[in-house]
Amino acid sequence: MFQMDRTEESSPHRDTTPAPIALSAWNRLVQEDLLHVNPTAENLRRPVADVQLYDALDDQANVRNTVVLAMGVSCGSAGFERILVHAADGEAAAVIVKARGTPIEDLRAASSRHDVPVLVVGDDADWTRLIAMARTAVAGAAVDSVSGVRLGDLFAFANAVASITNGAASIVDPSGRILGYSTVPGQPIDDLRRETTLTLQERTPPALDADFKVVYSSTAALFVQSPSGIADRLALAVRAGGELLGSIWIIDPGGERRQPALDALDRLAPLAGLHMLHARSASDFTERRNADLMRTLMDDPARASFAAAQLGLEFTDGFAIAAFALTHPNGGSLDAMREQHRLLQLVTVTCNVQFRSAYSALIDSVVYALLPCAGDSPRAAHRRVIRDIGSYATTISAHPVVSAVGGIAEQISELPRSRTEALRTLRYLMHHQSVTRENPTPRAPAAAVFEDYWTELNLLEIGKYITEKHLDKFDVIDAIRAYDATHHTDFLITLRAYFDSNANVSKAADRMHVHGNTIRYRITRLAEEFQIDFDNPTTRLWLWLRLVSTDLM
Repeated sequence: MFQMDRTEESSPHRDTTPAPIALSAWNRLVQEDLLHVNPTAENLRRPVADVQLYDALDDQANVRNTVVLAMGVSCGSAGFERILVHAADGEAAAVIVKARGTPIEDLRAASSRHDVPVLVVGDDADWTRLIAMARTAVAGAAVDSVSGVRLGDLFAFANAVASITNGAASIVDPSGRILGYSTVPGQPIDDLRRETTLTLQERTPPALDADFKVVYSSTAALFVQSPSGIADRLALAVRAGGELLGSIWIIDPGGERRQPALDALDRLAPLAGLHMLHARSASDFTERRNADLMRTLMDDPARASFAAAQLGLEFTDGFAIAAFALTHPNGGSLDAMREQHRLLQLVTVTCNVQFRSAYSALIDSVVYALLPCAGDSPRAAHRRVIRDIGSYATTISAHPVVSAVGGIAEQISELPRSRTEALRTLRYLMHHQSVTRENPTPRAPAAAVFEDYWTELNLLEIGKYITEKHLDKFDVIDAIRAYDATHHTDFLITLRAYFDSNANVSKAADRMHVHGNTIRYRITRLAEEFQIDFDNPTTRLWLWLRLVSTDLM
């Protein structure tokens, strides 16, 4: 983009602790569907200075003037009562909880009984987004310079910022997409500004631009010196709850206006984060709608054609369902949920680059994507895109991403089958990832298409069928396993090695690091003890099938 003058001035660090605001004002800034069950005048005036998650193991936490998010707590439970007691004793501003069917009258009674305001959020609310919005609302309330701008309207916010700083403003997300720009008359712009506002995209992705990296690493607004022909810039990284939301770039007003503009950007940082979070919330509606339509495509064949029309799908060459999941040890944690949303963004951006279109959604902790099957080698393209996503995943999480693609669906009605194949492959790979972490050699693959493990996956299905139909009750596998456990023998391991070696005694002995005579002795004992006819190919097939399917399961 342009060069950064590393020695230029930046705004000094200041105490950014926000002053308390009234609970009613905080609630308006959050703009979430929060139902106040006991909105008395006194409750609405409660001061809010912080937001925190409740930790049941930390009853000593200071909650004064704090909005407490009761995550994972059911209304009416002993845990809920304990939170209200702790909130009341600690003079908390309010407690937020999911009702999960509890009548409002019961919640109002609990609020009155403990003299603590209780706010109810929808059962499907995303705690990750709510806590980021709630904390940013506290910080943003301290800035009233652009109070007339509707939260989430980034074009109006850019105009307000441009007026305050006396320079044309652009708001950019971490991928380089222009989310909003100012149109204040009379403010000078340059060719770079014209190009980016026309294309709504930066010339160079921020991940590859040195200036963006320097801005992202700073907690204050910076002066950015440009090469000849491009105007200098002022820039600010925008964050909420430690998450980078994007950046604001101002054409430098110059002279005596520069430092006041940098100071203004620093003051506006919390409110910028609040606006960007709300803008993302508006896009969340589209994300949820896409998730519903994708779910319909994959689960409801009767309505799949309608969902395809709503998504604008042209089913000419067919599609394949891809499934992506993080191997996060705490799948329901806030960190995991945040990383799952980042994974969704990564999948969407990568599919857009690869296929010029993206149909993706986050459903039940799994990111799904519809991969087009155009061209002579669609499977090569599918392998490439899931491999790329796996390699990029280090930028969003410390935990590996596992990817799997189901078979090609030539008709809409075949998409459920493709999804099932993708999920079966994904679970198989994730199981082997977890096994590999305990025994890291050899490393299991983290990306595959269904055909790569077609045999293993079908054997798994056969194993499940055998178990569900109790077809194993007449064979000797369980009897051998019990005998080994009682007599401390290795007959089952020997049988497995014998079959894996195609009944070759020497190879089986090498596998087990024993003498060939030991293998012969054990096979003879198995034949005598358990009446196994090793000369019967049907018997050998059945026992091998049982061993392999059990191992895979």
